[in-house]
Amino acid sequence: MPSPQTLSESDRRLVAEWAADCAERVLPLFEAEAPQDDRARDAIERAKAFARGELTAAGEIRRRFVAGRAAHAVTSAAAVAAARAAAQAAGVAHMGAHALGAAAYAAKAAAAAAATDASSAAADELAWQMQHMTDDVAEALRRLPLLGEDSAGPLGSGLLASGELGAHIRAIQAQLREAV
Repeated sequence: MPSPQTLSESDRRLVAEWAADCAERVLPLFEAEAPQDDRARDAIERAKAFARGELTAAGEIRRRFVAGRAAHAVTSAAAVAAARAAAQAAGVAHMGAHALGAAAYAAKAAAAAAATDASSAAADELAWQMQHMTDDVAEALRRLPLLGEDSAGPLGSGLLASGELGAHIRAIQAQLREAV
């Protein structure tokens, strides 16, 4: 039985576009440091193409780690988080829960890039994400288990469940529950 973090393919296609939009907002932070490296941009474009039905889940599952390796090409925390946001967006084809990872990394990138108030920058990014989430995307994301409730995927006890990333995902999931 597949993990509840996977979501159906139609739900993954819905949330892939939102995840790509979240990652795309912080992409300039990566590209400013690595302007010749197109791995993060390509991951976002692939996530959008998957959302439109132009790419298959199987093909994207094989390519999902490419953008993650781009995080090793940069040094600033903001650029690293932006590359990881793109990688998480690309991972949505494999498992829908990666959409929350893309959003969390985008908020982390915005916070890291903030000149003064990192917490306000993250909150502003999370607010933008919630405002740009369609009802269908929100409904699909509500089908995901809460962070830490299911160990079979990115919302388990790993990196996304801890620290700043976990706080961002918990904030998104709390807002999704409140909106019902």
